Amino acid sequence: MQNTGMKILVHASAFFAPFLVPFIVFLVSNDEEVKKLSIQALLFQLVMGVLLFVSSLLVIVLIGIPMLIVLGIVTLIVPILGIIRALNNEKFDYPIVGAWYQ
Repeated sequence: MQNTGMKILVHASAFFAPFLVPFIVFLVSNDEEVKKLSIQALLFQLVMGVLLFVSSLLVIVLIGIPMLIVLGIVTLIVPILGIIRALNNEKFDYPIVGAWYQ
């Protein structure tokens, strides 16, 4: 596995530029695995953003509070797991969207 630094950058971008960095890495990189990972990261952030928005709307009926907590934790933990896997040169697919873009 090549481009460990690029993979770590894509995963870590979830904390500072979750949409911009994966898009730029997709355009700049020549490695197909990095391109796949950047698309998955972008899709994951979009899906989690939509789910968090819907959960925030459901707070009114009290169902959204546990959903906000769980989705918030997932949004923080998954990129950290991706960074750890990239440091160990292991393959990583984002949950939910990993099967969408193979």
